[in-house]
Amino acid sequence: MKRRYLAPARHDTTAATFAHPAFAGFAPWHGWCTQPEWPGIGMLNAALSGVQHAYTEEPLRFVAQTPELLADGLHYEARIFERGDIATRSGNWHDLLNAMVWCRYPAIKSALNLRQHRDVQRIGTKQRTPAQYAQTLFDEGGAIVCLRDHSLLPAWDAHDWRELFRPVHWQTGAIGVAVFGHALLEHALTPNKLMTAKCLVWCGEEDADEIPGLTAAAIADARWLTDPQELRPLPMSGIPGWHAPQDEAFYAGAECFRPARPGRRYPLPLASAR
Repeated sequence: MKRRYLAPARHDTTAATFAHPAFAGFAPWHGWCTQPEWPGIGMLNAALSGVQHAYTEEPLRFVAQTPELLADGLHYEARIFERGDIATRSGNWHDLLNAMVWCRYPAIKSALNLRQHRDVQRIGTKQRTPAQYAQTLFDEGGAIVCLRDHSLLPAWDAHDWRELFRPVHWQTGAIGVAVFGHALLEHALTPNKLMTAKCLVWCGEEDADEIPGLTAAAIADARWLTDPQELRPLPMSGIPGWHAPQDEAFYAGAECFRPARPGRRYPLPLASAR
C-alpha cells in the first residue's frame, strides 16, 4: 500500500528549502514559510487585500477553518463562490501553500472554483464528474507548461525523457514550466523527493504574463479540464537543476521516468487565437 505523504515539520525546513526551483514563482510569500511562527489569517489576508473572485466579483479572503465555520453546512467550493471565503487550517503546510497559489494565480483558482461549484450544484456532493477529477488533479498536482519549440512535442508524447530534459531546451526557453498545484509544492518541501506534475500545455509564442489569464479563460469556458486524460505527466525531477544527481543512471532508473502506455494519446496543446 502506498504511504500517504507527510510534510516535514516547520522547524525541519530552512530558507534553502524554498530556494528549490519549484518555489521560484512564489518569492513574495517565502517569508510565510521561513519565519519562526506560522503566519496568521491576518497576514495572509494582507497579501490578498483587494483581490476579487474573477467570476463573482466577491472579495476573496482567507478564513480560519473552525468547527463554527464548518457548521454553516456549505461545501468548501460553495463557500468560496458565494462568500469569497477560503477555509484555511492553521499550522498546515498544505493550506499555507494553497494560500500562496491563490495569491499568485487568483484568476485560475477562481476559474477552478467556478467549474467545481457548477458541478456540485448540478449533481450534488456524493458524486464527482470526470471534469471534477481533472480539476482536482490540476489544482493539487498541476503545472503550466509553455512549449515554444513544437518539435519537442513528439518526444514528450513518446516519453523520450532524455530528449525532453536536454539542458539546452530549458536553458534557451524552448520549454518552460510554472508550478501551480499546492500539493506539488508540499512535496517539494522534502529534498530530492521525486515529483511528477499533471500539466496543461500552451504551444506558441504567448508572453509569460499572458499565460495565467489565458489559462483561467480556457478552464472557465470548459476548453480544458473536462477529463483527467487531458493532463500530460511531466517528471519534474528531470528538469535540469531540480534534482541531484541527474546522471545517466538517474534518467535510466528513477521511478518517475515511466514509459508511455501502449495506445495512450495526449490531446494537442492549446494556442491562443492570434
